[in-house]
Amino acid sequence: MLSKAANQVCRLQRIRAAASVSTRQASTIADGFLGAIGNTPLIKLQNISAETGCNVYGKAEFMNPGGSVKDRAALGLLQAAEAAGQLKAGGTIVEGTAGNTGIGLAHCAAARGYKCVIYMPDTQSSEKMDLLRMLGADVRPVPAVPLDDPMNYNHQAKRFAESLDNAVWTNQFDNTANRDAHFATTGPEIWEQTQGKIDAFTCATGTGGTLAGVAQYLKVQNEGVRIFLADPPGSVLHSFVQRGVLEREGSSITEGIGQGRITENLKDAQIDDSVRIEDPRTVAMMFRLLKDEGLFLGASTCLNVVAARDVAAKLGPGHTVVTVLCDGAGRYASRLFSKSWLQSKELFDAVPEDCKHLVSLR
Repeated sequence: MLSKAANQVCRLQRIRAAASVSTRQASTIADGFLGAIGNTPLIKLQNISAETGCNVYGKAEFMNPGGSVKDRAALGLLQAAEAAGQLKAGGTIVEGTAGNTGIGLAHCAAARGYKCVIYMPDTQSSEKMDLLRMLGADVRPVPAVPLDDPMNYNHQAKRFAESLDNAVWTNQFDNTANRDAHFATTGPEIWEQTQGKIDAFTCATGTGGTLAGVAQYLKVQNEGVRIFLADPPGSVLHSFVQRGVLEREGSSITEGIGQGRITENLKDAQIDDSVRIEDPRTVAMMFRLLKDEGLFLGASTCLNVVAARDVAAKLGPGHTVVTVLCDGAGRYASRLFSKSWLQSKELFDAVPEDCKHLVSLR
């Protein structure tokens, strides 16, 4: 047993060590908003790791300055447009987005002195639309229609950009600058943070940029790293990976993920397998992460975590699995934490009994 004096010495050593870490972190100076994007931590998901016997980590992309993984894509798209001479001082950035890429672009536009116009489906959460407006973006909600309809939000964004001088449609779905941003930043960060000891990576995809870019980098480092696409109902990607067909079934409450086609970003992505995650499991995980881990995360993130748990269970104990914690739940709270909204989607019963007190009655 340590003496009182020895205990005090140990305590002082711990305080000094913690202060040293804090000082090192605080000494990092970012060059404005753009310089603060990336270098997010990996968070070990304690309960899921214990449950599976694996090290299950989430890349904390909600800690980007704009609050989501899409800050990386926004920066990559902007830098590519500038390098190509498509944007000059005072120009306009136009995008079609379900929200988070638009939020990232609005931040980047403000930081670089550009105007920003966002077309988005009118089915998206009011929180995201309100935030975009507060960031100075011209938000244009339009009816949610399929991609083959000329009034689809992406087509409208493209046409509007083409009608302006000194403007660019950043085209997040098919502009591979999106994927390249993750190859250049997210993939290397994960490899370094795991010290190369990673067995699998999984996440859902909307544009395909995160999954494809990270997969490409990890496969260059170690071809044995397994890449799992996580997919919600209503998307065709799970059927494509499993059977080579674009087959849609069901629908999902998740925003910004799932797809009805293979985007340019997703083409040639090195995907080994896929998992399909239904909404009740996503909702249950959202509340479990909040109550058990203290993490207030959005639905697409929680789908990713369910997928990571499934992959860990499939690989067996002793493996390391990484996924993406895309954004926080604050942008969806009026829906996901509303009893009436969850009931309207027949999902209130998916909320664990010991978490039902976290749901608003409205």
